[in-house]
Amino acid sequence: MKDFSVSMALVDYIPVVFFAVAAVILMRDLYNKMSKGAFALFAAGTINITCAGALKATYKLLYAAGVCDFEALNNMFFPVQSIGFLLAGIGIIAMLCKRQSKNVALAVAPPVFSGTFVFVSLMVAGLGLMDVALCVVAAKMKKGGLIALFALSFVCSLCMGYLSSQDFAQASMNWIAEGVNVVGQGALVAGTVLLHKAGLKDLEIRKGENV
Repeated sequence: MKDFSVSMALVDYIPVVFFAVAAVILMRDLYNKMSKGAFALFAAGTINITCAGALKATYKLLYAAGVCDFEALNNMFFPVQSIGFLLAGIGIIAMLCKRQSKNVALAVAPPVFSGTFVFVSLMVAGLGLMDVALCVVAAKMKKGGLIALFALSFVCSLCMGYLSSQDFAQASMNWIAEGVNVVGQGALVAGTVLLHKAGLKDLEIRKGENV
């Protein structure tokens, strides 16, 4: 028996909104720095992440309100969000590493199965790539203090990876996970907003070359 409350479900929307805001800002600021392929990967990934998070929060809300137990929304969370993080991470790293050709090979989603270890690993790896890239960008903009925010975001993702292996039927574990997720996504959106205000849109990632 899952121990969800309406208040817990509503709190679950907060990190989703934080991430969505950060993603929109990054897409606007990095559009002119990415090839079409890299931007497509990043955009598709962030959309997947946002949708998966919103659907998971909606599942909790429906369950807590006694409307229904729409298990499909819960089951799709890890596959959709993990692939989303991987695509977004690859897209933003591609921006930093090399010029992309028009023919960009898209990552293929692994088969869906009941285990979560692979999905959690992909989520952590994808967010790690995003945070590393944003740390590099912060360093180029001489905003070293923002590196701490992106590092905190990654540490929280590691904590979420651990918490996902715990018993989420307990309300206490859900509240702990909610808190960690809010802090992690809050750090991501705060760092992104500060990069935007510092002139991220006008930054030249690689001089003399369109990336």
